[in-house]
Formats: sequence, structure tokens, C-alpha cells
Amino acid sequence: MNSARSWLVFGGAAFIYLVAVMQRTSFGVAGVEATDRFEVNAAVISVVAVVQIVVYAVLQIPVGVLADRIGAPVLILGGALIMAVGQALLSVSGGIVVALVARILVGIGDAATFVSVIRLLPGWFDGRILPQLSQWVGMSGQLGQILSAFPFALLLHLQGWTPAFLVAAGVSVLAAVVAGAVVRRGAPTVTTQELRSIDPGEAGLRASLARPGTQLGFWAHLVAGSVPTLLGILWGYPFLTAGLGYDPATASGVFTLMVVGTLVSGPIVGLLIARHPLRRSDLVLTITWSMFAVWTLVLVWPPEPPVWLVAAFFFLVGVCSPASLIGLDVARSSNPQHAHGSATGIANSGGFIGGFVGMLLVGVVLDLVDEVRVAAGEVSQLYSLEGFRIAFLSAYLIALVGTVGLLWKRKHTRRRLYEEEGIEIAPLWVALFGARGRRRPPDVRQ
Repeated sequence: MNSARSWLVFGGAAFIYLVAVMQRTSFGVAGVEATDRFEVNAAVISVVAVVQIVVYAVLQIPVGVLADRIGAPVLILGGALIMAVGQALLSVSGGIVVALVARILVGIGDAATFVSVIRLLPGWFDGRILPQLSQWVGMSGQLGQILSAFPFALLLHLQGWTPAFLVAAGVSVLAAVVAGAVVRRGAPTVTTQELRSIDPGEAGLRASLARPGTQLGFWAHLVAGSVPTLLGILWGYPFLTAGLGYDPATASGVFTLMVVGTLVSGPIVGLLIARHPLRRSDLVLTITWSMFAVWTLVLVWPPEPPVWLVAAFFFLVGVCSPASLIGLDVARSSNPQHAHGSATGIANSGGFIGGFVGMLLVGVVLDLVDEVRVAAGEVSQLYSLEGFRIAFLSAYLIALVGTVGLLWKRKHTRRRLYEEEGIEIAPLWVALFGARGRRRPPDVRQ
């Protein structure tokens, strides 16, 4: 555990996840070009992206179960190869149906990657470093967004659609080579004797789903992860280029601030959840709604927001990515070791479910706003700033639903914690301004 070889495996797995994020976000960078190439409207483009994320979200639980049963390395290798096929197919696609199939393949390969990487870690590491490693994986993955925002976007602009996506496919082939050479299954976290002692009622997917901590992790991931998914995969780059009229260099610089936000805040969030595990859900809510406060300023600023405010907003969206990973830590610490993969898969689907609902709603609203504009005798402008201002309100609705779900399941989780372990968690205002709550062991679940 925690050996030099452990770090080699971690480095290889983190690189593969970086590549997966690049493949995931590449279509969003090419969103405007895809509208012209396939001669479709915003709703159709959003459907392509939504289907990709739906596939990703639906497969999170099966992938978690498979990671528990057959091991993460097989899934990581297979995921890289499937993404390579999907990007190669997209590079030669001439119609929207072929593009849809290609993105489904990318979604399948992407789905097999992150949960498998997280499931791999307990076999190589232990101690307080483990929850921080999840943040580091997320940080390394966000570097893939830089690859899509800068080199991929530049290649797309200079060489065109086919060369850009062929190069992306080649990068996934490289990731598969790394997976085959470096990534190995670590020490088993549960022995055969331990498995025999597991109560059948506590094993299996249904048991993971039934645990309030797993459900809390799902809602925490949905609350914090929906907007990074919405903007990072599809609508962030078109908002900057078409909505705000930024040139490609400025748009790429602002867009990349999401990654900077993740890299800067990831280690801090990791330390906070390791030191204050009782306050993980409070941290999720604080970070997420701080981001929404700044987003509100961006959307209402007349006639258009200054670049510094938009930059601050995208930076805070990046901070939400580590906040969403808190949900995975909540789910992991609420489940026995043999169910970590299943619980992580359930929690990790939250932000992507919220994200694909948001992506679809934004595309539909953009089309409706443009239709109203045309009906009023104005010139069609599909990706207008006014359209984005209205369409982005759907993200607020998703966040409100997620917050209600989080508070609901947090109440159940804390009640079970008190009943089973006698640990009572005081409200946040009491902890900050009044009496101290009871301290708890580091692995308490919420």
C-alpha cells in the first residue's frame, strides 16, 4: 500500500481519465461547427450531447457492479478502446445519425473509466490520503478539458473536422496502451472469509441503493456537478463565442478557467473533507450556491457582463467539480468495502443526470426564443445572449430540486448515524457560532 508502484498505477489511471475527459468535452468545443456540418438546430445538437451523457449516467451503476466483480483494469482498457472507435467514427460522419452513434460509443467508453479508476484506488492506497486521491483524479481529468479547449479547438479551426477527431481517436489509443502497460488490480480489499461473513441483506446493488448515505452522495453530486457538465460538455463554449461574441483565443482562455478553478480548489476541498467530514454536505451547498450567485450577476448585467465577471464565474464553475466529488466520498464512506464500486457508480450518476436534463432544456429553450424572435419579424439568431439568459434559468431549477433532495437525504443519514453510532451533528450555525458538536471518528458517514 502507498508504494512507488501504487503511485505509478495512480499516474497511469489519472492520465487515462484525463484523456476520457478530453473525449467527453470535445463535441462541446465543436458545437457550432457541428450545427453547420450536420445542418441542424440547437435542440438536435443538444440531443446528441444529451444521449452521450444519458448513456454515461445509465452505465454508472452497471460499471460500478462490474468493477467490484471483474476488476477495474479490464474496464479502463476497454473504455479507452471504445472511445477511440467512437471518435474515429465521428471524424468521418456526414450525418447526424452517425454522429449520434459515435457519441454513444464515446459515452460508453467514458462511463467505464472514472468509476473504475476510483474503484482501483483502495487496492493500492489506504489512510487519510484516500479521499484526497479522488480529488486529485478529478483535477487530472480536468486537464483533459484544457486539451479540448486549446490544442483540439485550434486543430479543429486550422485543419477541420476530420483531422481533429482522428487525432483525438489516436490519443485514446495511446491511453489504451498505457492501461495495458501500467494499470493493474491492487490488493483485494475483501477476503473470501470476509465475503462469507457478509449478511446477504447488506450485499448487492439493492442494498447500496437503500443506504441513505448513497442517496445523499447522489444528490450532492447532482447539486454541484450539473453545471460543470452542462457548460463543460456542450453550452459553455458556444455561450462565450456566439452568445458573448468572444474571439476563439479569449473564449478558450475563459473556458479553461474552469480547469484552473478545479486545480486550485481540488487540494483545498480534499483537505477540508478529510478534516471536517461532518460538514461535507454544507461545503457542497456553500460552493454551489456561491457559484449561482455570481452566475446571476452574469445573466442580469446590462447590456452584457464584463470579461472579468464571466472569468470569475467560469472559475467558480471549476470549483464545483471538486465539490461534486464530495458526493462520491459520502457514498464510499456510507458503504462496506465490497460495495464501494456500486455506491460510487450510483453517486457519480447524479451530476450527469442533472447535466443532461439541463443540456436538453437549454437547447429547447434556445430554439423557442429564436422562433419567437423570427415570428416578431427579427433576424434569426439562434445563439444570442438573450436566448442564453433565458435558457440558463433551467439550471437554477435543477439546482433547487437537487438541494431539496440533498437536505431530505441528509436528514435521514444523520438520523441513522445517531441511531447506530450515537453521533449527533449540530446545525452549521451552531457549529460556527455556538456550542461545538460532538466529535466523531474520521470515517463517519456524512
